[in-house]
Amino acid sequence: MAGEFDLIARYFNWPAQGEGVSLSVGDDAALLSVKAQHQLAISVDTLVSGVHFPVNTHPADIGHKALSVNVSDMAAMGAEPRWFTLALTLPEYNTAWLEGFSAGLKQAADDYGVDLIGGDTTRGSQTITVQIMGEVTPAAALKRSAAKLGDVIFVTGTLGDAAAGLALAQGDSSIYASGEKRAYHDYCIQRLNRPTARTVESRIIRQYAHACIDVSDGLLQDLMHVLKASQCGAVINTDDIPFSEALSSLHPPEQCLQYALTGGDDYELLFTVPDDQCDGFIKAMSEQQLSCQAIGYITDDAEQIINQYSHLLTATGFQHF
Repeated sequence: MAGEFDLIARYFNWPAQGEGVSLSVGDDAALLSVKAQHQLAISVDTLVSGVHFPVNTHPADIGHKALSVNVSDMAAMGAEPRWFTLALTLPEYNTAWLEGFSAGLKQAADDYGVDLIGGDTTRGSQTITVQIMGEVTPAAALKRSAAKLGDVIFVTGTLGDAAAGLALAQGDSSIYASGEKRAYHDYCIQRLNRPTARTVESRIIRQYAHACIDVSDGLLQDLMHVLKASQCGAVINTDDIPFSEALSSLHPPEQCLQYALTGGDDYELLFTVPDDQCDGFIKAMSEQQLSCQAIGYITDDAEQIINQYSHLLTATGFQHF
C-alpha cells in the first residue's frame, strides 16, 4: 500500500534549481545558505478547502494558488522568494488529486523560481500549509509600519476580479453569462484560482516605496493594517480604483467598487510612495510596462479612511475567525 514516503517521492521530490540549497527534500531538515548582507524573510499561509477555495476547485489550481499567495507575501516585503516547505493534510491517498495538485504547485514553483525543500504529509481534513522563505537586504525591506504623511497610495493591477470570480464559482446564476460575457466570467474565475504574485513589480516598488502590503482580504481592510501600524490615515479616491474590462462588463460601477473595497483574494500590491519620488517611480514602472494606479494619499488622521467626498469608509473584508 502506498504511504507517506511514496507520496513524497512520487509527487514532491524535485531537484533544487536555485542557489543556496545544500540539502533539500528527504532529510530531517533542509540546509540553506543565505546571501551575505541579506536578511531571511519568512511567511506561512494555510489554505482550507471550502474556506480559502471552493470545494470543486481543480487540484492544479489549488497547488498553484497555495504557492502564489505565499510568494505574494515575499513581494509585499520587497524580498526575493527562494525556498518553501509544504505541509499537506489529506483525507485519503487520491492519485488523481495529487497528480493535479503537484503539477500546479510545480508550475508555480517554476514560474517564480522557488525550490521546494521539505515538508510533511498526514491524514485528515484537507488543508494545505506553505511556508515560504526569501532574501532581502535590510534597506529594501518593506514594512507596514513605514507609511509617511503625504505618501501617495498606489495599487498594482486591477481590484475586485477575484471576488467576482468567487461569486461565480459559488453559483450566482444571475451573473453567469455565455458568449463574450463568458470570457469575462472565465477571466474572473482565473483571477480567483490563479492569482499572480507581483514579484516583478516588487523589484521596482522596493526602490521607491515606504510601506507595502498585498491585498488578500480587501482593499480597505488591508490598507487599515498599514494605517494602524504606521499610525496614520488615508484619503481614497474611489473613482481612481482600477477595474478590469471583465469586471466592468459584468457589473455596474457600484458592485465593482464593493468587490474591490471588501472582496479580497486579488493579491495585488498596495503601497505608499513619497510624493517627490512618484515621477521617477511611475517612469520606472512604465519602462517595464508594469501596471499601477495612484488611488489616494496618507493623512495624519490616525486609523481613518475617507473617500474624496470626506465620507468615512468602513474597513470590512474577509474575516479569518
